[in-house]
Amino acid sequence: MKALRAASWEVVAVARRADRLDAVAAETGCDTFVADVTQQADVEALVSYTETLGAVDALINVAGGALGVDFVAEADSDDWSTMMELNVVSVQRMVKAFLPALRAASSTRGVADIVTISSTAAFISYEGGGGYNAAKAGVHAALGALRLELAGEPIRVVEVAPGMVKTEEFALNRLGGDAQKAEALYAGVEAPLTAEDVADVVAYALHSPPHVNLDVIQMKPVAQAAQYKLHRGPLAPKL
Repeated sequence: MKALRAASWEVVAVARRADRLDAVAAETGCDTFVADVTQQADVEALVSYTETLGAVDALINVAGGALGVDFVAEADSDDWSTMMELNVVSVQRMVKAFLPALRAASSTRGVADIVTISSTAAFISYEGGGGYNAAKAGVHAALGALRLELAGEPIRVVEVAPGMVKTEEFALNRLGGDAQKAEALYAGVEAPLTAEDVADVVAYALHSPPHVNLDVIQMKPVAQAAQYKLHRGPLAPKL
């Protein structure tokens, strides 16, 4: 958000919680709109609002999340449904709603962008992550299809897939509010990614030359060599 505002983008931040939006607006000067992207009526209201503001040059899909760390055979099916709705269906809903505006913007600006945050969990499965793996793999597959379907149009489809990102609520929500377990996930890890790191990569993709499409960007902290290989402790050269 900060990187885009610093580059003079007019940004409309969207979230369910007005208090969080107020804090973001106070920090960055962005516009805000309270909406739940899993609700069609809210998305339609958002489209109507943005129509009053002018062109929509980029859509950035950030909504997502994980629920639980249960094994596949023991998981709550309702949690899986929620993850699919939040991580996959909401992206389709937003793309469908905003594609006409993006097409219109691309006809005058020469390019428009659909940027979606997925996860390295889309590519590497792990025990206790089946539902989240499936949801992020689903959004990765959907974006691949979308990129093919938009071939010939000046609309870039970018997927940013972070590994370990330490945010205020992701692990806490996944672990049912258990702060101790959530903090233990990051124990000893030198410099996990931050939300600002991810936002900087999104800004980089948007600011690439119009003919350059960064299809899929995987990003991880240096301490995370792979989804299943995490170094805990200081990073130091072997001299």
